[in-house]
Amino acid sequence: MTSIPEAKAPADEVVLEAIGLTKHFPVRRQLRDLFSNRHDAVHAVDDVNLTLRRGQVVALVGESGSGKSTVARLLAQLYPRTGGDIRLHGVSTKVKSGSAFRQYCARVQMIFQDPFASLNPVHTIRYHLERSLQIHGNAGDDLETALHELLERVSLTPPERYLDKFPHELSGGQRQRVAIARALGAQPEALLADEPVSMLDVSIRLGVLNLLRDLKERLNLAILYITHDIASARYFADQTMVMYAGRMVEGGDSETVTQSPAHPYTRLLIESAPDPDRLAGASEAAGEERGNGEPPSLIHPPTGCRFHPRCPVAMPRCSTDLPVPLEIGDVPGHWAACWLYDKAEVAS
Repeated sequence: MTSIPEAKAPADEVVLEAIGLTKHFPVRRQLRDLFSNRHDAVHAVDDVNLTLRRGQVVALVGESGSGKSTVARLLAQLYPRTGGDIRLHGVSTKVKSGSAFRQYCARVQMIFQDPFASLNPVHTIRYHLERSLQIHGNAGDDLETALHELLERVSLTPPERYLDKFPHELSGGQRQRVAIARALGAQPEALLADEPVSMLDVSIRLGVLNLLRDLKERLNLAILYITHDIASARYFADQTMVMYAGRMVEGGDSETVTQSPAHPYTRLLIESAPDPDRLAGASEAAGEERGNGEPPSLIHPPTGCRFHPRCPVAMPRCSTDLPVPLEIGDVPGHWAACWLYDKAEVAS
């Protein structure tokens, strides 16, 4: 079992990275397949590369079923990986349970989508926060003071109003703030936020995102922000990665990816976002150009580019050759896994 490195990274240095991360879930075999050599699997995540740095937010964007949450659970080591590597401060790390897993969780914490499901309804807020502080040895000499500081850090004040309440007595936004406070009780270096505002009312989403941004700056945290809303990625994240059917298709700084999307799938995501300024006629015309249809089966994913069955600009090569990340234009770090940007293809 791999030991957890002690050194903490300075500002902007890599905290957590995934290299060629892959996860295939085996499919339960049907009776007719019991005596065959067929072993189907869901290709949930294939060859994902991701880097989280202190003081930065990386957004992972894609539609439902694209593999975003699976990536987060792999990085949290809640799922065993099929292939690839996870490195914490440059050290390959693979933990399953026991003290090694507890040490890893102290560095890497996860915030789940539904705060009501992630908090035990029979226990008070005090219990949830005390447990986090005590498990990770961060209670100090004055537990009550530590509890108050956690709640104040997530803007739940005065703290005594919330400590003895149960989760059902709080609003959705307050519950999510408690979940964030519980994660901070471990004093982590990286937060994996799995659609942390999608279950909240629109009116309070911005407040939670602003809270996470403030925590990132004050505590120098590395944050992975998973969302299907590419507009919020532009607002909140430094870098945006776009995922489709288990594979990364585009990445770069958030402003460039959202304002000058290169991959046809990224364009589809942006065109699909509600825009009150878009005229109805223009919206319909855009719909005719966009790729239609459903995401592919991940048990038998398409060969080549997984988006090619829906892509309005697909070429014959797209159905046979797996695209590699290609640099886009003159913007450093902007890339897309799309044969449209192959120099040899453009020249021909």
